[in-house]
Amino acid sequence: MIGKKQMKMKRHLLYYITAALLLLVFTACDKVSPTGVLIGNTATDDRVRMSIDYFRNYMDEYDEYEVDGEYTFLVGSDSHLATDVGRLDEMFSMAMENNDLLCAHLGDIADTKAEYYIRLDSLIDEYRFKMLAENYLYDKNTNWFYHPKETGAGTDVGFGEPLSLAEMESVRFPLHVAVGNHDITHNGWAMFSNIFHASFFQIYVFVDAKTVDRLIFLDSANGTLGKFQVSQIERDDMMVSEYFKTRNVFVFTHSNLFRPSSLQFSSTFPREELYYLLDKFDDWNTDIVFCGHVHAWDERTVGKVRYLTLDSMSERNSPKAGDYLVRVHVSKSGDVSYEKVRMNYVAK
Repeated sequence: MIGKKQMKMKRHLLYYITAALLLLVFTACDKVSPTGVLIGNTATDDRVRMSIDYFRNYMDEYDEYEVDGEYTFLVGSDSHLATDVGRLDEMFSMAMENNDLLCAHLGDIADTKAEYYIRLDSLIDEYRFKMLAENYLYDKNTNWFYHPKETGAGTDVGFGEPLSLAEMESVRFPLHVAVGNHDITHNGWAMFSNIFHASFFQIYVFVDAKTVDRLIFLDSANGTLGKFQVSQIERDDMMVSEYFKTRNVFVFTHSNLFRPSSLQFSSTFPREELYYLLDKFDDWNTDIVFCGHVHAWDERTVGKVRYLTLDSMSERNSPKAGDYLVRVHVSKSGDVSYEKVRMNYVAK
């Protein structure tokens, strides 16, 4: 028979082996939050500081578009792109065909493998090429784009001056992405930021020289805003009120604020931050707050603010055709409406 001393030694050995295995698992993989949601190895404050530095150095504080009258934009979420780019391809194609001002994505755009991000980057590049081809003339012999030049009576168009590198770089496919928790797992922030550069930023849609519609992208990938992001939100509010008149406000964030059903994840925001956001959205007179994360549609109004949580547009999560996108319409007078948009792509 095994004596008590031997049994005690075996229990101690089993304990140390188990502890060592757990240590190996949790140091080799990403962290898990108390809600069971994977979070990455970068802190929210660090990502927001990088975002602020990027926009100060390269984008003059904010991104911008100019509109003449009404405009639309297309919103999707949780594409979890892997080897099949069909759903994102469909979204981008819809945006171009409808002449949407921009595409907004609510995070978890790709699963964190270098191969998947290479596919994503190539797809964005493909649509950038399509936008160049729509507006300029392409010469296969020189592999370059040229300004169109009218000839004769103006009915024939020939090659004019070649585009400069600056002109080429100024043409981009207008995709803007809120960072999600899967975008930063397995050190994915390095790949995500290489393409999208920032996790906290604003877009001003200029209605006229002094009036803007404000599109605000928040970093909620770790389930918290963090102190620094809150300070920047307050700073940006002061900056906007000093220089511009705000007409409409739209907010894009990955983590959901409300639970669509008792079977879904609740919000990963700390309660104090949730109350702060609800008050802030109300102060901004926000039109719509867009959320993702839980792969389930939810639509509700709290106060005067509309909250939309989108389904996952990933074919693995949503294999059948369905209404996974939302298109927002902003009229010339500033009235806002939205509609669900059907996706038909299904892998063969």
